[in-house]
Amino acid sequence: MMPETPPPLPRHDWALFLDFDGTLVPLADHPRDTSVSEALRHLVARLAHELDGAVAIISGRPVADLEALLAPLDLPLAGVHGLEWRDTSGGYHSAVAHPERLAACRDALADFVAGHDGLHYEDKRVALALHYRGAPELAAECRHFMAEWQQALGDDVETVAGKCVIELRPAGVHKGTAIARLLDDPVFQGRRPVFVGDDVTDEDAFREVNARGGLSVRVGDGKTAATYYLESVKKVLTWLEHLPSRPT
Repeated sequence: MMPETPPPLPRHDWALFLDFDGTLVPLADHPRDTSVSEALRHLVARLAHELDGAVAIISGRPVADLEALLAPLDLPLAGVHGLEWRDTSGGYHSAVAHPERLAACRDALADFVAGHDGLHYEDKRVALALHYRGAPELAAECRHFMAEWQQALGDDVETVAGKCVIELRPAGVHKGTAIARLLDDPVFQGRRPVFVGDDVTDEDAFREVNARGGLSVRVGDGKTAATYYLESVKKVLTWLEHLPSRPT
């Protein structure tokens, strides 16, 4: 089902969870091509101030990438779809005890990418992502490669497909579990959860906030569990800017 209704205007009693690529910034051909404007930093800082810190970025990027892009902002972050996170006190955590399990696939993936123009991969330490936005005709071959490695590594590893990307990662952790974890933190407790995202990898988060009586907002077209809709990154930023400033 595709929602058609825009979300209500932001409120001060929300716990706001935001995807990054495709939600706050446009999708780029390569993750390293992404940049963050001063206007976006200012907006996110204002949101965090107005919501007493109850704003978090929930992304497929590693936490280190988010820190570099958003500096000097100091926010709770969930990276690699919840496999690692920075809490409200600034502490770093990982849900993966043995990331070295992916070592053999990492080498094979590097060889696979080297043999195909238009492909690139991300080594996220706790997960591996194969990007084919530059060679969409290779989608089936990429899916087959990653599926073979998932089978080789066993049932505790899964592949997750997004927009021109396939990720190999430990199973059972996703953006929904990342939000559930943050909602146990006193900074977020007692607030209505709201999540905004644009991709298949955001569906677990949509379901989590729906189950908690929150608001789920899909950016762009596509079948989704989200209940509200915004057309584009530009529309998301305009909507977020409507959070009123509290009286001083």
